[in-house]
Amino acid sequence: MPLYIPASPTDTVVALVFLLSQWALMRYLIRDWKPRMPSALWWSLMAVLCLIWLASGLAMLLQVFQYNSRIVPVIWVRTLAVAVEMSWGMLSAYGTVVYWVYLKVASRPRQTFSPSRRTVLKTSAAAAAAAPVVAFGYGSLIERTQFHVKEVDLPVVGLHPDLAGLKIVQISDLHVSAYLTVSDAARVVDMANELRADLAVVTGDIISSWGDPLEASIRELGRLRATAGILGCHGNHEIYARCQNLATRLGKAHGIEFLRKEARQLRFGNGVLNVSGVDFQSVARRSLYLRDTEHLIVPGATNLLLSHSPDVFGTAAAKGFQTMLSGHTHAGQVTVEILNQTANLARFYTPWVAGLYRLGQSSCYVTAGIGTIGIPVRLGAPPEITLVRLRPA
Repeated sequence: MPLYIPASPTDTVVALVFLLSQWALMRYLIRDWKPRMPSALWWSLMAVLCLIWLASGLAMLLQVFQYNSRIVPVIWVRTLAVAVEMSWGMLSAYGTVVYWVYLKVASRPRQTFSPSRRTVLKTSAAAAAAAPVVAFGYGSLIERTQFHVKEVDLPVVGLHPDLAGLKIVQISDLHVSAYLTVSDAARVVDMANELRADLAVVTGDIISSWGDPLEASIRELGRLRATAGILGCHGNHEIYARCQNLATRLGKAHGIEFLRKEARQLRFGNGVLNVSGVDFQSVARRSLYLRDTEHLIVPGATNLLLSHSPDVFGTAAAKGFQTMLSGHTHAGQVTVEILNQTANLARFYTPWVAGLYRLGQSSCYVTAGIGTIGIPVRLGAPPEITLVRLRPA
């Protein structure tokens, strides 16, 4: 595998937005703020900015090499550097836009000068600039680890009466790493066990990078208690960490069966739940979604697909899977509601972002998952342990 990993279109866009925002920020600082600031304060500010830019440049560099680095200190440095880059990039870009709007409004010609108007304008601009900082602080320190249980009724066409009310607990996207500890994962498992589910499923991204505590994380997941055991599928970060085979072996040792283009039939009374699982399906290879999986479907059974990526839902429905459980999106991780619509980055690559979806005779639930990636923040997308109940459609 080559050392160099070409930047993805998303990484390229993020880098361009970051560079443009920093250029605009520096322009405003030199033009508007340097003349007003004491020399010592100015150079202290420049020193801080240089450290941030150095960390951001390092993050961009390490993101190019991210999937081949197996040196644990490099992994942790990359994690922290990317957090600085993305957090500062988002906040500074937003702050720069707010300042630009303030300058445009303040420069509008007025027949009479109003001190009260200028005060209100300055206060409003300061509040608008501070809002994302406060929100990020809340999302990082509070919402990120406020794990909660979300109960969902999943409608299934042709569901056998003996499967009605069957409870499945789903854990996804733990991302045990510098952002989420093994102890946090243990707390998630303890909460899941209180639900007394019939089946437990793990739908990928147990860790974030090579060097993260994979075995300890799987050991905790192996404590899940469900009548029919624990099944799972792998996510994209198992691919990035190159640990799919290792995770499969460790899972087997701890009572978790990861299904890799495989199916298992579970009988509950006279009803049969056929659970299939696939490895991560990349958006870049949409034409290969669920290739050669027709043999996984069992006629007469309720066919449930475990797929880390929800973007395969359309293909799964066309192939005859009645229902599907997914994760991957983190429900956007940082999501904002605008005019009764949620806005987040996940919407750029899949229409199946979070919640319950129906397509023809099939249904799919996309969980918000537990962990974070990029920045240790969840905002408007609280981490969830999902309890799914199968119901006749």
